[in-house]
Amino acid sequence: MLNKQQIRHCLDTFEEMFPEAECELTHSNPFELLVAVVLSAQATDALVNKVTPQLFEKYKKPEDYIAVPLEELQDDIKRIGLYRNKAKNIKKLSQTLVEKFNGEVPPTKKELESLAGVGRKTANVVASVAFDEPAIAVDTHVERVSKRLAFCRWKDSVLEVEKTLMRKIPVEEWSVTHHRMIFFGRYHCKAQRPNCEECPLLFLCREGQKRMKKKEKTS
Repeated sequence: MLNKQQIRHCLDTFEEMFPEAECELTHSNPFELLVAVVLSAQATDALVNKVTPQLFEKYKKPEDYIAVPLEELQDDIKRIGLYRNKAKNIKKLSQTLVEKFNGEVPPTKKELESLAGVGRKTANVVASVAFDEPAIAVDTHVERVSKRLAFCRWKDSVLEVEKTLMRKIPVEEWSVTHHRMIFFGRYHCKAQRPNCEECPLLFLCREGQKRMKKKEKTS
């Protein structure tokens, strides 16, 4: 596991590599962000961004999703995986927003998690991006980077990864670190072919060092 000084070095490196890191899901208000994040479960942001421009042109508010037949909404998002379930959840969460929250997206994680299709990760993203609430949402990239760099243990659950990161990273850096770790994992420390050769953190990364040794043996 990395010590405090090593973690600080990693955070500074993430910032140097990806100073402009931010949420890549296209949206113009909290409701659009909420729908986009629900759609992005087990799908890439790039794919979601291909679907949402037309979707957000057609559906402006929760009432619009409530009014449309389920089959029509499913058809509008069918390019995205799990579209049947996601359409049901979007209609359900829209209903809840109208009935309980006056048609507005609530700002707290607890209230967000009461909505259909919204788990801890989605709630963290929406609270952080839309309402500037400090949060670290652990997606596949954040989890992979955290474990490879030994911010946490390989056996840790997603919740344990989140709690460890919250403990080891200053609260004022939670949200921005979340975005930088996503960019680091998406564009550099990729799942299949991490760019270990050019990684400025290789000297801290046991996983990367193992991969490099393996490469040397096979070359």
